[in-house]
Amino acid sequence: MKVILIGPPGSGKTTIGKILAKKLNVRHVDTDQEVESRTGRKIADIFLEDGESGFRKIEREVVQESLQLDSVVISLGGGSILDNDVASKLKKESFVVYLEVSISNAAPRVGFNTDRPLLVANPRQQWLRLFGQRKEIYESLGKFRISTDNKKPKKVADEIARLIS
Repeated sequence: MKVILIGPPGSGKTTIGKILAKKLNVRHVDTDQEVESRTGRKIADIFLEDGESGFRKIEREVVQESLQLDSVVISLGGGSILDNDVASKLKKESFVVYLEVSISNAAPRVGFNTDRPLLVANPRQQWLRLFGQRKEIYESLGKFRISTDNKKPKKVADEIARLIS
């Protein structure tokens, strides 16, 4: 069983992914955390030192490797779906769950801090811009859609587990 969580920053991919993986008794892979682990650098530092293209190159490798795993819950970085090869592979996967979230619910979760390099300058406006660019892609790739607005992560993980069974 492989479950892939996609969605914008603040949708709960990491938190829900951890809970769901534990519930299903499988491994959890967070691609952003994996990028940091492999490089020994924070994503913000990768963006600063290598630019977005440098980050996306590393991210693509991590995502491609993660998608080859079985018995796993994968929390994808919000922008990883922009890569055509990644999107193509996601279309072939059975359990891609799009976690929807409004900006009013995402804002307190994200905190709009410097750990999110694409949200540093005017974070609310940047989040809306990024979401506007990605929304149709999330919707087209997600076989299932679940709103995380005003829900506890455990409740969302329970919803996904029910979909699987």
